[in-house]
Amino acid sequence: QVQLEESGGGLVQTGGSLRLSCAASGGGFSSYVMGWFRQAPGKEREFVAAIRYSEINTYYADSVKGRFTISRDHAKNSGYLQMNSLRPEDTAVYYCALSNLEDWVTMIGAYKYWGRGTQVTVSS
Repeated sequence: QVQLEESGGGLVQTGGSLRLSCAASGGGFSSYVMGWFRQAPGKEREFVAAIRYSEINTYYADSVKGRFTISRDHAKNSGYLQMNSLRPEDTAVYYCALSNLEDWVTMIGAYKYWGRGTQVTVSS
C-alpha cells in the first residue's frame, strides 16, 4: 500500500517562496504520475501541477504557471513543488497524489493515492 506524506507548508508573505515535499513509501513510486492539488476553505479541490516519469512531461494550472515548479527524485521516492511569487489566493491545503493513469493528469478522479495535506498560508 502506497503512503504519501507532505511537508514544507507554512506561513509566508506575499511574494515569498515555499518548497513542498512529498515522501512516498510502499513501493512503485516511479511507475506513477505524481500530482499536486490544493483546496482552499469553502472551495473544491483543484489541480495545481503534475509530472510523469520525467521532468520533460510536466503540467500546470494556468493560475500557477511560471511561478510553481514540480519535480521528482526517483532515488528518494519523493516529489516537490517549488512555489515562488506566492499570492494570498494560493492559500490552501496542498495535497500530493499518485495516479497509475498516464492520461487525465489534471483530473482528481484519476489519482489513486493521496497524502493528508500541508497547509500553505500567504499573508497580504
